[in-house]
Amino acid sequence: MTRLVAFDFDGTLSDSEMTVLLGERCGVAEEMADITERAMNDELSYAESLRKRAALLEHLEEEDAEAAYGEVELREGAADVIERLRERGHYVAVFTGGFERGVAAALERAGAEVDEIVANRLPIEGGRLTGEVEGPLIEGTKDEQLERVADEQGVPMSRTVAVGDGANDLPMLEVAGLAVGYEPKPAVEPSCHVVVESMFELAELFEDEGVLVGHGGA
Repeated sequence: MTRLVAFDFDGTLSDSEMTVLLGERCGVAEEMADITERAMNDELSYAESLRKRAALLEHLEEEDAEAAYGEVELREGAADVIERLRERGHYVAVFTGGFERGVAAALERAGAEVDEIVANRLPIEGGRLTGEVEGPLIEGTKDEQLERVADEQGVPMSRTVAVGDGANDLPMLEVAGLAVGYEPKPAVEPSCHVVVESMFELAELFEDEGVLVGHGGA
């Protein structure tokens, strides 16, 4: 029976942090990293942190933004896990407060495809970032997206899987049938059913849970 498997992106499918990569292009990476860390540890609301980070990127040229997106990479083994999930007929989604262009670029380079990406955007005017951010995961939360997609795909919530690491993943981790922490932050770990530290561990967990058949299995 089909499951819905929802992944966070930055810190989960990828060990890149998109806003930091963007910040490096205009000399504000350190400030970006500090804001990100505070948000992931639940010391700052995610919406506030995202707006603060986007504001630091005002006037960054579009070509520099694209170059930063080009540095985003999937973790080792992530493309294989995604491919195996989809081969089994599961619906794979990415829910991220990060940016759709970076997610899409990284997936394409890795030869990976997902069924749905829910992400934010950094608007561009006159060839430069405006310093604004727009999208469904600024004020909106990942539990809302998990419930929406589960309903659309006819998957009961008991058969949903959420994989994440930071505070903005808490809403989906708290409602998913299986909540997996990927090297989760201390504030997040108590809400996880299980914790993994690599994509290989994640694949093994999915095999143990019957989500995937083992590579040696029938």
